[in-house]
Amino acid sequence: MADNTLGFYDTADLREAARRRLPKGLFEFMDRGNDDEVAMRDNVAVMQSIKLNPRVLSNVENRSQEIMLLGKKQQMPVIVAPTGSAGLAWYEGEIAIARAARAQGVPFTLALGSMTRLERVAAEAGGNLWFQFYMWPDRAQSHRVIARAKDAGFEALVFTVDTPVAPGREYNLRNGMTIPFKFTTHNTLDVLTHPRWLTEVWLRYMLTTGTPRYQNFPEETQTKITALPMGRSSNFCSNITWDDVRELRKLWPHKLIIKGIQHPQDAVLAADCGADAVVISNHGGRVLDAAPAPIVTLPKVVDAVGKRITVIVDSGFRRGADVIKALALGANAVMLGRAPLHGVAAAGEAGAARALQIYRDEIDRVMGLIGCTAIDQLTREYVDMSYVHGRSAT
Repeated sequence: MADNTLGFYDTADLREAARRRLPKGLFEFMDRGNDDEVAMRDNVAVMQSIKLNPRVLSNVENRSQEIMLLGKKQQMPVIVAPTGSAGLAWYEGEIAIARAARAQGVPFTLALGSMTRLERVAAEAGGNLWFQFYMWPDRAQSHRVIARAKDAGFEALVFTVDTPVAPGREYNLRNGMTIPFKFTTHNTLDVLTHPRWLTEVWLRYMLTTGTPRYQNFPEETQTKITALPMGRSSNFCSNITWDDVRELRKLWPHKLIIKGIQHPQDAVLAADCGADAVVISNHGGRVLDAAPAPIVTLPKVVDAVGKRITVIVDSGFRRGADVIKALALGANAVMLGRAPLHGVAAAGEAGAARALQIYRDEIDRVMGLIGCTAIDQLTREYVDMSYVHGRSAT
């Protein structure tokens, strides 16, 4: 029997393989949080504090993970989240992850800060494609990129709203990680000690398209910036308001998703502005380090808007059991960021596919162990939050 595990048995295996293969500076940009990384640790710790209440003797022989999400059937209750460094983790890694997502029957979200043009991802990967973006101070620039995504056939627009100013992420400064890449003594040694990445990613770009850049940024912003720290190289827009959402609703004819919601009232405002969905997210702990874990905010948002719009959640989902917890608390689906990114860094398209397969296997196993055969059977009765409340009180 063929072994299709690639030697990766859980998402921690993928992370370790990515850590070994990538230069330290690049891996830390992908993997770490912000400031003291409290939010990133809390995302996982709080998730682990939530327990599941199994039911037994339920006949779980035939189990299905199929869901309807935003009017489309998909094979798993997950979405691949936007991760701008995919194209640095693997040569044209965005295309590799998108193909893996298509094969697994789930949506793929292309990040604005990708190294591959959105038109190429649409043409060469296909599938259910979503496009994520930040608003620039020059709204016309953002609207032109959105028009490109519409013309290329992207089915949903994901507006990330939790980063009006640049986060700190001091490790990027220490590691000398910039886009476009600028060699220093420190990061040159880092790159030279990772020859596989140097030859298979960096040199391949240099022989084909040249120095990796943010290919979906306006041309003028690609060329005028010499080198800025990763995570600070976008032209952040500190004056975004709900009026921008209303304008997007007029411009975008397909599904509109607001990502970075952390307060129930903001979810209500998103619904009022015509959004089709919200993503409850603290950006994987990479922006506000004092932000709560989204899994705790999730039930409050579901209670506020769950009957009006679709509710998605991300940040801290390392296991299939974590996905089950979110679905039982009322989420319609879960976004996965780091694991598919680690997967593509470890083994390209096959590694990204393996990441999704790990979640598929774990979700299926947990469904059987708690007595469920379909996602719509999951309710709050399966979840015990008392450990979380006890943790908060200590």
